[in-house]
Amino acid sequence: MSNTKVLPLLEPAAGSVAPCCPPLTERPFTAEEAESAAAMFKALGDPVRLRLFSAVASHEGGEACVCDISDVGVSQPTVSHHLKKLKEAGLLTSERRGTWVYYRVEPSVLAAMGKLLTIAPAAA
Repeated sequence: MSNTKVLPLLEPAAGSVAPCCPPLTERPFTAEEAESAAAMFKALGDPVRLRLFSAVASHEGGEACVCDISDVGVSQPTVSHHLKKLKEAGLLTSERRGTWVYYRVEPSVLAAMGKLLTIAPAAA
């Protein structure tokens, strides 16, 4: 008799995104929403981090090996530091495969960032 228990996978609803915050024009942010958005923007406020984030986001297949994106004009330890900061801000996820680490931007992150910067239509 086995103690193994199979748990069902929960799939997100189609088209659902859990943004950190409402669109800027919808209403003023709460303190928590402002903290969350500020952390995201702070991580992207560095030119090297922005280049790395862009390199991962635009890479074929939606993920990039660190070996493919490390040519941003800084040393490898500095690249690792910046990738760590992007992960800590929730903008990237990573997976180790052998000796390489592959990075991915979650589609929900891009969608949430886009929604945050969307201008809501004026009420009639």
